[in-house]
Amino acid sequence: MRLSRYFLPTLKDNPAEAQIASHRLMLRAGLIRQEAAGIYAWLPLGLRVLRNIERIVREEMDRAGALELLMPTLQLADLWRESGRYDAYGPEMLRIRDRHERELLYGPTNEEMITEIFRAGVRSYRDLPLNLYHVQWKFRDEQRPRFGVMRGREFLMKDGYSFDLDEAGARRSYNRMFVAYLRAFSRMGLRAIPMRAETGPIGGDLSHEFIVLADTGESDVYCDRALLDLPVPAADTDYAGDLEPAIRRWTAPYAATSDVHDAARFESEVPAERRLHTRGIEVGQIFYFGTKYSEPMRAAVTLPDGSSRPIHGGSYGIGVSRLVGAIIEAGHDEHGIVWPEPVAPFDVGLIGLKPGDAAVEAACDALYAKLEASGMHVLYDDTDERAGAKFANMDLVGLPWQIAIGPRGLAAGQVELKRRAGGERVELAPDDAIARLVEARTARTGT
Repeated sequence: MRLSRYFLPTLKDNPAEAQIASHRLMLRAGLIRQEAAGIYAWLPLGLRVLRNIERIVREEMDRAGALELLMPTLQLADLWRESGRYDAYGPEMLRIRDRHERELLYGPTNEEMITEIFRAGVRSYRDLPLNLYHVQWKFRDEQRPRFGVMRGREFLMKDGYSFDLDEAGARRSYNRMFVAYLRAFSRMGLRAIPMRAETGPIGGDLSHEFIVLADTGESDVYCDRALLDLPVPAADTDYAGDLEPAIRRWTAPYAATSDVHDAARFESEVPAERRLHTRGIEVGQIFYFGTKYSEPMRAAVTLPDGSSRPIHGGSYGIGVSRLVGAIIEAGHDEHGIVWPEPVAPFDVGLIGLKPGDAAVEAACDALYAKLEASGMHVLYDDTDERAGAKFANMDLVGLPWQIAIGPRGLAAGQVELKRRAGGERVELAPDDAIARLVEARTARTGT
């Protein structure tokens, strides 16, 4: 993509309303634009990151055996009355009426609707287990929306729901999502630690939040530093097999949010040198809630003897849009964003250092074509800006790699290749620079 033809409205100064790094950088780098308090338009660069995160989430959900569908954003209030949550949910729920005076709500979550879909389409125990998910926009009318996409009112979420015959089956489904979440966050370049947590308005008696440690996080957390070095389950994990050993490995070390923190247990179980008390960003949460929704909503299956039994359920959320902010909080420096390669909006930024120089422009055009042909996504700064401004802009948007071509290097048959993370620079022949990028991609993806 040529920058001269792209829509990338970057800002030189920090917006006054932005209090944390991710909010400042998302506005400055042209990822988002605020349209109302807690409501943002996703501009082209931000949308590319959002889509990359969605892709990783979908791949790991599908790998774990979940099936994607898509539910509407508006829901009938009557469904929520069936479960007993309509009046209990609180003012965060946006309640509306249509022209026929039917009561609707803009969904903050989908337990009721997915239970209604299940009970209309599943009758027999033979159809279990079942795990359904979608990626959908939600709305929660936060009293004090702040920190950009970290605590917005409208947000993109992956929410999934499992249906099982009994508690044992439901806990196996819970374990599958536990492992899938570890893998998804790791693929995004994040170390997300599962921590025991309150179930809140979702309900149930088993829940883990997946927390990215960050000083700007809203959650107060306590954990064993040993969790920072645990290996994430591999891509060839057998989701049909016994996942308990992996779950025990990740849940045995102490890790809890402040809501369920046990100070005495923390001090007795964790050696002083491994105790970590910090703040974190919640990027996902999983719940087992048993028959909380199936009993009041009569979602049951028929057993071999002709009797019926309410299913045991679980729900599993990932904050897709919130992850963009979390990734920036975990990866930035004084110059701008430092994107992990799997979620970056482009793989490499190409910079022509002398606008109007025919030889430089021809070399940039040739390298641009070769990079695209090799499968790289390229943002080519072909504008008339000064070289210093181009470098600053590329650092701000944070693409993993930069290639700069100027008259001096061109005369020597070389380009400058820079890795954004760490800032290492090396001068190479153009074809060697391409080979280096392809090699790095192959090492990361195996393809």
